[in-house]
Amino acid sequence: MSEIIFQVTEDEIDGGFIAKALGHSIVTEADTWSSLRKNVREAVLCHFDEGKAPAVIRLHRIVDEVLATA
Repeated sequence: MSEIIFQVTEDEIDGGFIAKALGHSIVTEADTWSSLRKNVREAVLCHFDEGKAPAVIRLHRIVDEVLATA
């Protein structure tokens, strides 16, 4: 596996970010974007056996925004 993708959303209750891996049981969170990046790297390295982690981690940030028409 050369790449793993995380879906990142903003935590509406506590603030910060939540990252969930697609196709793997990896979830992590952080208060800031830079902390999230660090936490995601650490979570991936802990999840996979040594030397088996994907070479690329992709963070796909999902933003849900509601706009009024009037």
